Amino acid sequence: MRLSTTPIEPIRKTRHVALDKAGAFELFTDRIGSWWPLATHSIADDHAVGVRFEGAVGGRVVELTDSGEEHSWADVIAWDPPHRFALAWHPIENPTAATIVDVRFHEAEGGTDVELEHRGWEELGPEDGQMWRDSYDPGWDAVLERFVGCAAAV
Repeated sequence: MRLSTTPIEPIRKTRHVALDKAGAFELFTDRIGSWWPLATHSIADDHAVGVRFEGAVGGRVVELTDSGEEHSWADVIAWDPPHRFALAWHPIENPTAATIVDVRFHEAEGGTDVELEHRGWEELGPEDGQMWRDSYDPGWDAVLERFVGCAAAV
């Protein structure tokens, strides 16, 4: 695979939730299986039954299937609860490269602002990097909508 020499703009999303930082961080990580939209954002499609976030550097984000298989989506590369975590993101079978998902939690009036930055698209090559970036941009909106909805119900 050839890396892109042209920078590809990161995806940046910010959402506000009416939880304190610790609560927002815990919901996003420890309770990811309660809100992640597996019906639309999974590897195993109809066979996906859960998501597990292993909270420590060297941990993983793993999709669980009804047959007991695990599909690794990401490796935890930074872990600073309740302020930030970062992932080497590679949610495909047999990945050859990874992008970076960096999520930060900031105290804000009435709760917490959650900032997500997904960068490093250049690692996927000039054509594939832009294609994947363009598909993930609205995808993160759908994922974060579920996160915000779950936070509101807490």
